[in-house]
Amino acid sequence: IRLEKTRLKEDSAGIVEMLFREIHSLKGAARSVGQKEIESVCQPLESLISTIKKEGTNLTVTMFDLFHRTMKLLSELLLTGESEKPPELKQDLNEILNQLRHIPTETKQAIVSEVLTVEQTIGQKEIQPEMSKETIQKTEMSKPIKPVIPDVVRIPISKLDPLFRQAEELVHIKMAFSQQTSNLTEVLEEVADWQADWFNWKRQHTNLSAEQLNDWFAQNELRLNNLENNLSKVTRFMESERFGLERLVNDHLESIKKVLMLPVSSIVEVFPAMVRAISREQKKEIDFIVEGSELEVDKRILEELKDPLVHLVRNCIDHGIGTPKERSLQNKPSVGKIKLSFSARENALFEIRISDDGNGIDRNKVLKTAIKSEIISPETAEKLGNEEILSLIFESGLSTSPMITDLSGRGLGLSIVKEKVEKLNGKLLVESKEHVGTDFRILLPMTLAAFRGIAISLGESLFILPTLNVERVLRIDDGTIKTVENQKTVLIEGEIVSLVDLASLLGLRKVRDDFHGSNPSSSHNTDYQQVVEIVSGQSRIAFKVDDVLDEQQVMVKGLGKLLKRVRNISGVTVMGNGTIVPVLHVGDLMKSAVRSFERSTNLSQELKSVQKSGKILVAEDSITSRTMLKNILETAGYRVTTAVDGADAYTKARFEEFDLIVSDVDMPRLNGFELTMKIKNDKKLNEIPVVLVTSLESDDDRERGMEAGADAYIVKSRFDQGNLLEIIGKLI
Repeated sequence: IRLEKTRLKEDSAGIVEMLFREIHSLKGAARSVGQKEIESVCQPLESLISTIKKEGTNLTVTMFDLFHRTMKLLSELLLTGESEKPPELKQDLNEILNQLRHIPTETKQAIVSEVLTVEQTIGQKEIQPEMSKETIQKTEMSKPIKPVIPDVVRIPISKLDPLFRQAEELVHIKMAFSQQTSNLTEVLEEVADWQADWFNWKRQHTNLSAEQLNDWFAQNELRLNNLENNLSKVTRFMESERFGLERLVNDHLESIKKVLMLPVSSIVEVFPAMVRAISREQKKEIDFIVEGSELEVDKRILEELKDPLVHLVRNCIDHGIGTPKERSLQNKPSVGKIKLSFSARENALFEIRISDDGNGIDRNKVLKTAIKSEIISPETAEKLGNEEILSLIFESGLSTSPMITDLSGRGLGLSIVKEKVEKLNGKLLVESKEHVGTDFRILLPMTLAAFRGIAISLGESLFILPTLNVERVLRIDDGTIKTVENQKTVLIEGEIVSLVDLASLLGLRKVRDDFHGSNPSSSHNTDYQQVVEIVSGQSRIAFKVDDVLDEQQVMVKGLGKLLKRVRNISGVTVMGNGTIVPVLHVGDLMKSAVRSFERSTNLSQELKSVQKSGKILVAEDSITSRTMLKNILETAGYRVTTAVDGADAYTKARFEEFDLIVSDVDMPRLNGFELTMKIKNDKKLNEIPVVLVTSLESDDDRERGMEAGADAYIVKSRFDQGNLLEIIGKLI
């Protein structure tokens, strides 16, 4: 990636030298352990780099494509044993070896004098026979690049030294507590003896003289003093050791956290290659910048962040950055810029920012799509502000992509991002300006072990709210509570915020017409309400609580295997007195509050989630494929009519009603592209979604499908019936 970005020969010399040494070392290591296939790849690659190093040959984008494919092949060979190698891997090996052996000769004879840009290379019609554009992209994009966090973590000695010192201190504390346990045992034995003597005295005290009674009281006084002294010693020791143990536990916890910390680079190091591959497929030029990747974060958080970051970066590429021609029309540089940065914040938090200088988010388009997808009603849409419209992009099922492809169109990517961030008790914000760019910001804790939480009471029940999501805690006058469209609201710093009774929302008490007297035992003035304002993404809601008790460090524990998912609850924590207190799930609370606002909307959403059956027309000239598609769709509950080619399909579509059409492309009389265009140009049929299922997988074919008006394009080589049914379920 660095070499491809470097335009000056003097700057690239050091990178070429490093590559040459690394490949040479890998070849020697492979030979020493009998990995002949890896050695066979390194041999021609080393020769090629050597030629570049000596002759200073300029590199084409096509050659970089081959380098990336070679690196991917080497990674797969390293991860698979000799007996585990699939036939496809061996086929890739032979193809790449053939291409690597032919490049040096061609390099000396006919390499252009300048480094080609992506746009120029894509525009070429003639590429080396062994490295056609389709072959490169098919191999490069067939297997998605996913960040991998190793199961085995290398721990520096500097992180282990504190653990050893703390372990030694624990041994000392263990010995000291053992001694005090013995002292307490002696105290208990003395109390037992005293109790036995007291029992005997009660039986014969009537026969004792006054002198004997005085002796007895003197003995008891002496025993009591000794007991008090012994207990005082143990108590003083426990008090002094408690502070030391508290310090040691805190230090030990911090040391363990550092052991579990990994640099962010462990999940983003593969992103440049992913960005390059996708941008090549979409004929775009992108400069991808990563900053702050040395920041160390809890390994468990990094594992949860892999998918969200991939979705956000892919979203920036697909929806944000335009092609060089599109950008030139906007007076922008042909090369788009995507920046991914990580930075530490206060209170053990860190921030992720993903920004692009692309098209920005078209709010009108988002709003129209949300209404069309029945995510919101037209009446609700009229009341939404700019920030609320932006937040709709995180709703499941919303996508502004004109066609469903392998990369986008399902409306799930940003929804997954939101769910993951909420699961980690984080914040997700988005800012966008049309034709300027988009900026996603994620604020997360650096570790999952502990976080700051606010303890609240609802009647006799206690709950914890993550401090990260609490905007403010305040006391409001009952007179400031207003009812707007049957929903209670309160004015906070000039902004109208919805007000929800948290106890009622959680089912702890019945919903009342007002919030007065909800906690009779409370000593607070009933003319005021205790309110906690919570922020999640672009949404903010004020929750009425009975009391706000304290803010403290919270250790979260799971609910166990039998309670994997409990609405509104993310886990529990154990207080100092042993009380188990639930930790509230902020994302669920916000959703539950919204559901309480719009009961009717919620009902329509539930009805919408029920799978609909519909009538589908399948156009396919192959009887085998036609029968297979018919069986898949009928098994899923759809009614299916088949057509033997495009002309037959168009005739049936004119005289029957269908909810969706599935069509092959390569058919006699009327092919799939022509069928799609006729349907989309027909006033009676143009609302019917068309899904093209074809073996044609080049970029040009996919673009023809989009131009024809297809709603989805599925390649047969990557066909999966679950994927087909998912797309149909979204379109019908």
